Amino acid sequence: MKYFHLAAALILTLATLLLPLGAEAASSSSISRSATSAELSNKDFSNQSLISIEFTNVKIDKTNLSNADLRGAVLNSSTVQEANLHGADFSNGIAYLTTFKNTDLTDAIFTQAMMLRSSFDNVDITDADFTDAVLDRQQVLKLCKKASGVNSKTGVDTRRSLGCK
Repeated sequence: MKYFHLAAALILTLATLLLPLGAEAASSSSISRSATSAELSNKDFSNQSLISIEFTNVKIDKTNLSNADLRGAVLNSSTVQEANLHGADFSNGIAYLTTFKNTDLTDAIFTQAMMLRSSFDNVDITDADFTDAVLDRQQVLKLCKKASGVNSKTGVDTRRSLGCK
């Protein structure tokens, strides 16, 4: 199973680097799906649909994203500090080079999320579901030390979803 995750990450990386991308004209809809730090500091986005939104170089400090629908969202080179993501759904999302610090990730769903090169410092992952998520091994080991509970929506045990021993 761990080799499958590594192979999938390698294939995704190679495909991204080697396949040419088509040119697309900018539209107002693509602009509105991106967020800047001014839009996210100390805000309340609880229970909102933020599907496929992109956060790049953003500080998400003291922001309430509890029960937000973040499926397919992208967090790139961002910082999520003292934020509330309780019950958020980040399924199929991407968090690359993102720092989660002092953040509530309880009962959140991270199934099939790509979270490489991201760090998790002093986070609460009680009842979170990381099924088929791809994280750096050192981060998984760190999270396993405090992993507990069962996700209320998926019924998956947190330790099992991380592959803790």
